[in-house]
Amino acid sequence: MNRTLARLLVGLYPRDWRDRYGAEFEALLLAGQGGLRTSANVVWSALCEHIFPTQGGNMDPQRNSFGAILKQPSAFLPLAMSLTALAVVLGHVARFGVVHEADEGTAAHIWQLLMAAQMPVLVFFAIKWLPRAPRQTLYVLALQAGAALASIAPVFFLNL
Repeated sequence: MNRTLARLLVGLYPRDWRDRYGAEFEALLLAGQGGLRTSANVVWSALCEHIFPTQGGNMDPQRNSFGAILKQPSAFLPLAMSLTALAVVLGHVARFGVVHEADEGTAAHIWQLLMAAQMPVLVFFAIKWLPRAPRQTLYVLALQAGAALASIAPVFFLNL
């Protein structure tokens, strides 16, 4: 691997990581064969390091990182509920088409229950995690809001 590419790949990692491991890692890349597979692996590892950062020399993941908070049930459950609601709506549209019925069907009731049931979980998540890790919690809440909007969009635009 050439020196320019090795420096570029090391530069993808967060600053704290580069300060601690950058010189050694660059030397390792220069000593290796390199190639597309190695470069792709380094890019993936750098992305993972941004999502699940490590701290200090012991390489223990930070407990309040975005990835660690996203693994909490109160964080991923609303995401799963929104995506399930989206799947219910899209499945209904794929199966029956865009049909305006006089009475709401089962799919509409399931969608409503999923969207309403996630609100208490969202409130609990916000109350628990905003004081501990405000920035990462706001990122997770933005992700949850995006999933909810993605679920609401077909209902709104198709007038279901």
